[in-house]
Amino acid sequence: MTQYLVLIYENEQSWANADEATYGRILGEHNSFGEKNGASLRGGNALESTMTATSLRKNASGEIVATDGPFAETKEALGGYYVIEADDLDAALAVAKQVPANFGGVEVRPIREMN
Repeated sequence: MTQYLVLIYENEQSWANADEATYGRILGEHNSFGEKNGASLRGGNALESTMTATSLRKNASGEIVATDGPFAETKEALGGYYVIEADDLDAALAVAKQVPANFGGVEVRPIREMN
């Protein structure tokens, strides 16, 4: 079986504007997703907002420079992820289609095995 990373990209402003009922409903959807797909799940977490991110890059001199903020400015930001295990991409996509991403979408990528 192959492991896949399901990246959840959503509009952070939509989350910021969501009321408690919406937040609770979506949290319930994630809990239901976890219960329904527990056999496939290998991990996952929600991430803090991009305002808490620190990006590290090498400058022209080869020094590593830290910058406040995300690696890239985008409309939809990485807000969380699941690690799943599936027989193939089609099976991984079937699980990923169930991920609650009310304010965006998901990206599915195989995890590379480093042997």
